[in-house]
Amino acid sequence: MRKFVCLFVVICVAQTLFAQETKYTIATEKEKWNTDSLGNHRAVVMVNSNVPVAKASIIWRRRDDNPQDKRIIVEDAQTHQKVTNVKTGNITNLSGDIYFQPVSGKGIYYVYYMPYKNEGRSNYPKGVYLKPENTADGNWLQGINSSIKPNATVQEIQAIDSLNSFYPMEVIAIGKETAALTAKSKNKDYIVFPEDRIYPIKMMDYLPYKWVQKGLSNTFKGTADKGENYSFQLGIYALKNINNVSISFSNLQGANGQSIPAAAISCLNNTGIKYDGTPFTNTVHVGADSVQAMWCLVDIPKKIPAGVYKGEATINTNSAPQTINIEIAISNKEAFNGNIAEPWKGTRLKWLNSAMAQENKVIAPYTPLKVNNHTISLLGRKIAINNDGFPAQIQTFFTSEMTEYKDSPNNLLTEPIHFHFTTASGSNMQLQSKGLQFTEQTEGTVTWKATSSNDTLQMDVAASMEFDGFISYTVKLTALQNVSFKDITMHIPFTKEVAKYMMGLGEKGGYRKDSFEWKWDVAHKNQDGAWIGNVNAGLQYSLRDEKYVRPLNTNFYLQKPLLLPTSWGNDNKGGITIGEKGASILANNYSGERTVQKGDTLYYNFTLLITPFHTINTDFQWANRFYHKYNAIDSIKATGATVINIHHATPINPWINYPFIAWQKMKAYIDSAHQNGLKVKIYNTVRELSNHAYETFPMRSLGHEIYSPGKGGGYSWLQEHIDSDYIAAWFVPDLKDAAIVNSGMSRWHNYYVEGMNWLVQNVGIDGIYLDDVAFDRVTMKRIKRVLTADNHPGIIDLHSANQYNKNDGFNNSANLYMEHFPYLNRLWFGEYFDYENNSPDFFLTEVSGIPFGLMGEMLQGGGNPWRGMIYGMTNRMPWSDNADPRPIWKVWDDFGMQGTKMLGYWSDNCPVKTSNDKVLATVYKKEGKALISIASWADSDTTVQLKIDWKALGIDASKATITAPEIKNFQQGKTFGLNDAITVAKNKGWLLIIQ
Repeated sequence: MRKFVCLFVVICVAQTLFAQETKYTIATEKEKWNTDSLGNHRAVVMVNSNVPVAKASIIWRRRDDNPQDKRIIVEDAQTHQKVTNVKTGNITNLSGDIYFQPVSGKGIYYVYYMPYKNEGRSNYPKGVYLKPENTADGNWLQGINSSIKPNATVQEIQAIDSLNSFYPMEVIAIGKETAALTAKSKNKDYIVFPEDRIYPIKMMDYLPYKWVQKGLSNTFKGTADKGENYSFQLGIYALKNINNVSISFSNLQGANGQSIPAAAISCLNNTGIKYDGTPFTNTVHVGADSVQAMWCLVDIPKKIPAGVYKGEATINTNSAPQTINIEIAISNKEAFNGNIAEPWKGTRLKWLNSAMAQENKVIAPYTPLKVNNHTISLLGRKIAINNDGFPAQIQTFFTSEMTEYKDSPNNLLTEPIHFHFTTASGSNMQLQSKGLQFTEQTEGTVTWKATSSNDTLQMDVAASMEFDGFISYTVKLTALQNVSFKDITMHIPFTKEVAKYMMGLGEKGGYRKDSFEWKWDVAHKNQDGAWIGNVNAGLQYSLRDEKYVRPLNTNFYLQKPLLLPTSWGNDNKGGITIGEKGASILANNYSGERTVQKGDTLYYNFTLLITPFHTINTDFQWANRFYHKYNAIDSIKATGATVINIHHATPINPWINYPFIAWQKMKAYIDSAHQNGLKVKIYNTVRELSNHAYETFPMRSLGHEIYSPGKGGGYSWLQEHIDSDYIAAWFVPDLKDAAIVNSGMSRWHNYYVEGMNWLVQNVGIDGIYLDDVAFDRVTMKRIKRVLTADNHPGIIDLHSANQYNKNDGFNNSANLYMEHFPYLNRLWFGEYFDYENNSPDFFLTEVSGIPFGLMGEMLQGGGNPWRGMIYGMTNRMPWSDNADPRPIWKVWDDFGMQGTKMLGYWSDNCPVKTSNDKVLATVYKKEGKALISIASWADSDTTVQLKIDWKALGIDASKATITAPEIKNFQQGKTFGLNDAITVAKNKGWLLIIQ
């Protein structure tokens, strides 16, 4: 478990300052006990004499609800045997009377007072507190004189470790103590308690006993270094409901005439920078008898004389304001980088308001946007804009093998994307365009707007396109008169050549159905759009309105699902049909009948993503071989792997999504890997956050901005310290690492970007391994920028379990995460993906990444190596015991895969086919030879012959040989004649070399 010297110092200092009836300590390594049966807290009791009944009155000041309903376990400290003769007296939050038989006579006994057991899945436990039990002998019970005075001394209250300790900020004041304190402020609506940063305010329902002991004060005093990211707290205890709480600051003036300007001081709870770089303000409300921590941040200037700087903080509410004096003593020491190396002091809270990497600079391999009249060009694609603001045509310039660009376009549309406004009478309302206007033209972003209207309806279109092919549309409809519509629809008319495959809207990736119908069901389905396309040209679109909020993903979708768009959903009247209409495959996005009153507005917003994003980098696939486990550097290097993925719950990255505690161990490991020619990536994502994060309680003070609301529960630490209103997430039993679900898009993403930058610059990480993604493309671009800064490789691979299930809202992983694909280097869409019973078109669209310019790897059960090689995929070391990719890696090296041209079965130019259309072939071609991968989807073992276009293959047939190299657990070595029949086992295949 985690231990920090600084926290032990904090506890010792606090005990010196605030002498109490009870001493609170942390168990030493020798004193630790089994928390899974005894809980995290105990009282150490000394029985002073040999008595048949010992009585201990424990002043424990507990914050948990219903302490009388939790079991008491007494243990003999000498023998560690459970004492069976135990009886409880009065049990309250303040104290508890415990009677027990001191079986070893006088000496030390342990009283465990919050024992629990974990039920359910080990990684998603339900901590259940044990109910009281009666194990005492009847005769012994009869001998108890309940009026006896305590004859056992409580020496201390111990927590299993510093993280679990309640001291000092969760040691409660009882009601009469609070009442006595508040009586001194009976003319006020609230009391302000200034508090140091090293004592984060944790409770909302109780005052800390520490505050009662200290008494009321209207002055905060603290110490800081020059240039430090300093923070402090103002705890507001509301005596009645108070609203519109905000804090303003004066300059902090020094006796030397220098000052810290008010502009350098802010309140984290009131103002900040959103994840997308826009500033915001937040109004705080505090309910009666509740505590609200207000975290104040001070940017101490670097060039400021040492001394004491004084000023004021004014708390403004709907009642009378209050003023707190602020005194900060600045030392002669200059902080390094704001003292962010000491995050337990809150020095990284500043990261929550970071705008790092927000400027939309072009990220390699993308190229700057170029505008020519109404046409925007970007890497491998073009879009022509109509006068109404919608795409007139979308083109891509990728070859069907996806390894090159070409001059002739692939047209996605048969006609422009357009809206239809069908009135109640059945007529099609026409709008007159007032023209297109480009409002911003930069290398990374182009924006435009257009207005179309008649005397009844006005349509205002505002759109932006980014360098990777993402287009966002805001379509605002305003009724100029009362009007009834039979339907409002948007048509996307795809060319038949492009609309070969489909994924999304409840459909697994694969060949598009001839006709398709879909209806909204946001409560159960994470579905608001689809991808329709071919390997070298496609379009993903998503339907939204102005209230769109990104839902939670993976297991948590049902707890925060999509919001039904008022426009497109229209009380579930809306939907989508896709099918052939004339020369087009028409995606008809309808919203159904409605009546709109004059002045009403509706937002028919949508997004587009033009695929592919770039050509496939096959050489990266062959050269970068991932080893997905923490292990010794030498042993990893010996496997032939070149990139190490370090998961969480490992010695150098123990805490999930918080890789900032064991960073020195991580750096030493990465330095060693670099010396051996290996790269190292780490697990670090956004979806859930370890309870070991230093900033847990400051972020809890922000309400639901960073942590999602929920029913609570989960591991005991969460129940004991977070209390309620959260979602318990992943748990690592060995480390007792308990995560909490993030709320979605929040300032935590700013911290995440800053943290990644710090890890690149200070620890030397070469990239990240993403385990699903809970942030949007704005954060992904920022992450890619900081990971690749200063020529760092910035490798990103994304793992996803198959999202097509009830808890995840029946979405496709590739459809869900497509907005991130422009910045990924590899996919690992493996967990719960079936490699045996799915068709090639499913592999191509949902697993391989090829239609998007990516390549992937397999996971579940080690994958199917024969089918995988059709798409250039192996499994990943050493994830699967029954599938080792090294024999195939050896074939790659022996053949010389670097520089080959991949010609997949999907390519119009693939020079090798088989005589059975269920046995597919992909060619890896180079000068004078080719590696042919064949794999079978036939229903049984079969025999095929190769159909080879020798001219296209670039090999003289009269001199050619076909050999199957020996590959362990894959195939036996063999030589084939040019016209030989080749036996292919069911679900298997061959790797053949023609030269």
